[in-house]
Amino acid sequence: MSLDGYIADRQGGVSWLVGEDADADMPDSYGLFVQNVDTVIMGWNTYHQIVTELSPDKWVYNGLKSYVVTHRSELQKDDVCFTSESPEELVTRLRQEEGKDIWVCGGADIVRQLLQSGLIDMFHISIIPMLLGDGIRLFDTLENPDVVSLQLIGAQHYNGISELVYKRKNKSDIK
Repeated sequence: MSLDGYIADRQGGVSWLVGEDADADMPDSYGLFVQNVDTVIMGWNTYHQIVTELSPDKWVYNGLKSYVVTHRSELQKDDVCFTSESPEELVTRLRQEEGKDIWVCGGADIVRQLLQSGLIDMFHISIIPMLLGDGIRLFDTLENPDVVSLQLIGAQHYNGISELVYKRKNKSDIK
């Protein structure tokens, strides 16, 4: 997200998701992260942006089971399942199955719904050195505000980007 909390600009664009120097060597933190993931959840807008703009020729989450939360009728594709389940129903169902971690990679609305339901345990956030001033916020207003207390468990920085990993504290852990 941008330093001021946006995951996309006013038009939904993400071309600003770069560090300070486009030619700088960057660590493969994504490769390490995705080793523990076998499932990806996203909304229609994120999916559509991936297949039409960011990677139209190749599915970027090959080898991972991907779920696209949408009310559109789409044909299933290899490793991509379109579902009209609510994000809460989907995550609750998937948590009952064998597997690795579930990654919610896109859709601020999906994040909001899962956060509101207490279904996000870990937050991996890359802060890009950019102030957008407006756009799509990662964390929008919650319908039933409740303090979400987090514990920082990891951090690294490179090329102006700060990668932060937080674990959600249980209510019993909050003092």
